[in-house]
Amino acid sequence: MRRADRLFQIVQLIGGRRLSTAAFLAGRLEVSERTIYRDVAALQGRGVPIEGEAGVGYRLGAGFRLPPLMFKSEEAAARLAQHWLDPALSTALEDALGKVLSVLPTPARNQAEALPLYAPPVDGLAPLHLRALREAITARLKLRLLYRDVSQQESARIVRPLGCFYWGRVWTLGAWCELRGDFRSFRLDRIADLQLSTEHFRDEPGRTLADFLRQVETDDEHAR
Repeated sequence: MRRADRLFQIVQLIGGRRLSTAAFLAGRLEVSERTIYRDVAALQGRGVPIEGEAGVGYRLGAGFRLPPLMFKSEEAAARLAQHWLDPALSTALEDALGKVLSVLPTPARNQAEALPLYAPPVDGLAPLHLRALREAITARLKLRLLYRDVSQQESARIVRPLGCFYWGRVWTLGAWCELRGDFRSFRLDRIADLQLSTEHFRDEPGRTLADFLRQVETDDEHAR
């Protein structure tokens, strides 16, 4: 990361929290605390009103604003989704929320931080394989799965991952299963093992995400 980018990130992170320690900033930016001390001093020297000191924590002085993007305070409630995501997405969401909070006017920021909505961590809510599945879907890589059905019977599958879906209590993977020659939905908490193949796949008529979604919609209509 370029130093200019890191300085901007420091301002964003400090602006999105009431108090940010050097240890927190160093961990988020993957640099040493000594680097954070130097960067904060450089920002202060350039007129950025960062208050606080090493060993205590930092905050932005009243009245300092980054570019005037406008958000509603309710949009900050997106923090509720953090525990539903894998760690990489959760971290990205926290960074995005910090940016939102840092540009809200003081009254709106206080209102957003005081929203009486809470989502404490729940074991198993963020599935183990979600990040690997996201990456496989993006890269269009086939997957080898060891899957346990409702009866705990295991089967080996090679699938084309198409999308991940959260149903309020469980995550599922929508995929084209080469063993069955059809679409299948796999609960992520029943995937015993997952390996990324080196084999790429391309969209083929009848095997795309759009086709999968159409089949799900048709199945829902028949079930009514």
